[in-house]
Amino acid sequence: MKSSFIHRLRGYVLIEVRGRQLEELINRMAVMQMSIWDIHYSAEQQAKMFVTIPDFFRLRPLLKETGSRIRIKERHGLPFWLDKLEKRKFFALGLLGFFIGIYLLSSVVWQIRVEGNETIETEKILQAAEREGIHKLQWKFRLKEPEALSRSLLSQLPGIAWVGVEVRGTHVIIKIVEATIPETPQLLSPRHLVASKNAMVTEIFAEKGKPVVKPNAYVRKGDILISGILGDEAHQQTVVAQGKVKGLVWYKPAVEVPLVWQYKTYTGESKTRSFLVIGSRGVQMSGYGKIPFEQHETLPEQKMLTWRNYTLPIGWLREKIMEVRLEQRQVDPKEASAIGLEQARGQILAAAGKESRILSEKILHEKTESGKVYMEILFEVEESIAVEQPIVP
Repeated sequence: MKSSFIHRLRGYVLIEVRGRQLEELINRMAVMQMSIWDIHYSAEQQAKMFVTIPDFFRLRPLLKETGSRIRIKERHGLPFWLDKLEKRKFFALGLLGFFIGIYLLSSVVWQIRVEGNETIETEKILQAAEREGIHKLQWKFRLKEPEALSRSLLSQLPGIAWVGVEVRGTHVIIKIVEATIPETPQLLSPRHLVASKNAMVTEIFAEKGKPVVKPNAYVRKGDILISGILGDEAHQQTVVAQGKVKGLVWYKPAVEVPLVWQYKTYTGESKTRSFLVIGSRGVQMSGYGKIPFEQHETLPEQKMLTWRNYTLPIGWLREKIMEVRLEQRQVDPKEASAIGLEQARGQILAAAGKESRILSEKILHEKTESGKVYMEILFEVEESIAVEQPIVP
């Protein structure tokens, strides 16, 4: 029979009994309803058994009557554990202090996070929260109820439709739903559409205003493409010119590509360091000594203790330091030219805009010198060239 929780609470011992009247002793113990279990004979006139502490002290008269002797082999239960703890007062105080520290650390706000805000600054929301007592190192029991905090923050922050405050472990999460304000149409003054750069017009479509140029016409930067002035000199009306104008623009970028490329690889050698994290600080527990690698990369992995829905400010940080080696790859000049051409295409299209497209390209000059390929390329790009210009009376 295994010891029960009550037995562990009261305490029990494993005793070894010797005597000629061993069976008589066990029978009398049963008659007196003593708590004994797991009786087994280890030799002739010798047996071992478990007995509770209160019944152990009732054994003395029976031992004298039967001429038996006992010896305690093992001690178990709460009374013996408390006795050991009393002898180790500093350990007990340290253990008690540890649990008190855990409780205190889990009762303090360590982090405040704002979610859902797009136009309202996070700092402004945090300032309003601090006026309501929500700040780092604040005791959680001193905070108001989440509903009361939500109402107070809602009254302080204009432009917000709803505020929710959630206390999750040692974190306070403020969730924001911003009010949708209808956009006010912008008041536009009369204006022209002019050329943003030198180009040859390929396409022009005027929604409002009067087209001034035609396809295949060459224009310079600042020339009017679609005029916002309608009518003749006697009868004029100004409007906001709107439309789409595309043109051919020529670019001549200079590109250089190295013939030797460097990249890193992992050697497979690594070192691990472990830290005990308390709050925002860490105490190194393993992996002491200098890093044995000249070139390395550190991969951190952090885990914090959780209890139910609470995240405690205590955890474990494991850093894996990987040795890396720089490798070199020789690039063929033809491959370098193709890479440089592709890079130049991407830069040109990014600068020209979404609706742009390259109609033709030509390498004007190419040379290999000092471990690099140098190229000068001519691109012919069709893109939107119209920008607005206010009409000044």
